[in-house]
Amino acid sequence: MLAVDIASRFIHVLTAITLVGGSLFTLLVLLPASTRLEDQARGDLMVGIRDRWRRVVHGGIALFLLSGFYNYFRAMPLHRGDGLYHGLLGTKMLLALAVFALASLLVGRSRLATKMAAQRERWLGVMVLLAIAIVAISAVVKVRG
Repeated sequence: MLAVDIASRFIHVLTAITLVGGSLFTLLVLLPASTRLEDQARGDLMVGIRDRWRRVVHGGIALFLLSGFYNYFRAMPLHRGDGLYHGLLGTKMLLALAVFALASLLVGRSRLATKMAAQRERWLGVMVLLAIAIVAISAVVKVRG
């Protein structure tokens, strides 16, 4: 069981690093730098990135759900009656669902996704702030025991 526990934790953390890091890079580096491009070139770049990033986002969400539920069920016996732990974890899960929804929309092609793409920086900023809150909650939960 120890090997599976370690693998699950590793997958969960590596997925977070990849998705949050990629989102931060996009928000803080790629989008500002792309403003130097002409509109057509910028649009083509954004479509190309969206199409590649979509696979990473969808795969990452799947890995988060699988590893997160496994980690959750393994940790439950250690936290019976710990209201703060359950409250923080519940908040983390709700925030994660919001991040998953925003991430999916930001790589989507639906009418709503197209609308959101027009305000990509705003929605990406919201998503990154929520992800940072999740990381902060995770740190508190992990360190407090």
